[in-house]
Amino acid sequence: MQMTIYTDGSCSLNPGPGGWAFIILEGTDIIDRGSGAAPETTNNRMELYAVLSAFEKLLSFPTPPDIVQVFSDSQYVIKGITEWIGMWKYNAWKASNKQPVKNKDLWQRLDQVSRQFNVEWYWVKGHDGCEYNELCDRAAKAAINALF
Repeated sequence: MQMTIYTDGSCSLNPGPGGWAFIILEGTDIIDRGSGAAPETTNNRMELYAVLSAFEKLLSFPTPPDIVQVFSDSQYVIKGITEWIGMWKYNAWKASNKQPVKNKDLWQRLDQVSRQFNVEWYWVKGHDGCEYNELCDRAAKAAINALF
């Protein structure tokens, strides 16, 4: 069985109030979704938290999917998990500038959780009419608005 995840994170100021959202699909059917917010955060943390929350939700499913396709409009998330994380771990969680990797706590959790699945990572252009990305964007912004 294959499942597809769409995610988005948003911040009204950066840093500032932020929101995140995910949608999990089996075929074309939305089988789960989630969203939330934080009063003081960054856009990158919300992008990471959206993906992490989706994977943690998959862990609660009685039958895990064989393949998980993840679509995010965040180059930070996609490049981080597919290109940069190996070097970060090799360099004791230091970035190329020798500074500690930002959001290390979320990167470590995402690395651990995503390794339990066969994952294909895809970047999708944000605000470009992708139905599920747009739904996540609206849900993340609604979560921010619910803070006030």
